Amino acid sequence: MENTTNTEYKVGDLIYDANIYDGLNTFLSDLQFYKNWMPKEVNAEILELCSGSGRLTIPLAKEGLKITGVDNSKSMLEQAKIKTKNEKLEISFILADIRNLDLTKKYDLIFIPFNSIHHLYDNQDLFDTFKVVEKHLKDNGLFIFDCYNPNIQYITEAEKGKNKIAEYTTTDNRKVIIEQTMKYESITQINRIEWHYFINDVFHSVQNLDMRMYYPQELDSYLKYSGFTILHKFGNFDEDKFNDKSEKQIFVCVKSKEINK
Repeated sequence: MENTTNTEYKVGDLIYDANIYDGLNTFLSDLQFYKNWMPKEVNAEILELCSGSGRLTIPLAKEGLKITGVDNSKSMLEQAKIKTKNEKLEISFILADIRNLDLTKKYDLIFIPFNSIHHLYDNQDLFDTFKVVEKHLKDNGLFIFDCYNPNIQYITEAEKGKNKIAEYTTTDNRKVIIEQTMKYESITQINRIEWHYFINDVFHSVQNLDMRMYYPQELDSYLKYSGFTILHKFGNFDEDKFNDKSEKQIFVCVKSKEINK
């Protein structure tokens, strides 16, 4: 029987429109968590993968931390650089694919925030990214990332129809309404999310926000396979222990002494 599954997964360009992105993502509920785990050593260097428009990068740099941001969206990095200049900060932003990044240096802490690993759609994408992290991390450095704990009940309920998830006005005075539909592909573990955009009360477009779901035991195994030891696994940014009802999976890892090849 022919497999008719569409394997072209992506995030729509409008979702990475920096003003529209920033207007939607104004929260900083994860900032204090990441602040708490930043290295205390003077001149420690931090690498943020999938830094976007600097939502976390900039406030962390304002704490005096030496941080480098990496993202593959040119528009997001341009926005980050503008905000950095306005704050009179010095932050290095690099346009690159995190799956094959090579900066020829090592960092004291590397983190991937805001559920970004869900846009690594197959196992090899994830393994390549973990390999990049392992390569760039100092021996005693920390690797931290957060993602969702898949909730099949939520996905099943959300598949029943279209729901308005946001309404706001951007800094360049665009009124934005987003309505969401989703359909889960169990064979690929991809949640096929579509955001229907209305700009200034006129329908604009449908944008994909496809996300690969990573299950708890799966991620634990993939980290071990990739050469990491999990120091902590939290279920939220208050650092409550991960459990069956946790919305998030938040990992604090170090490189293992013996790496499985």
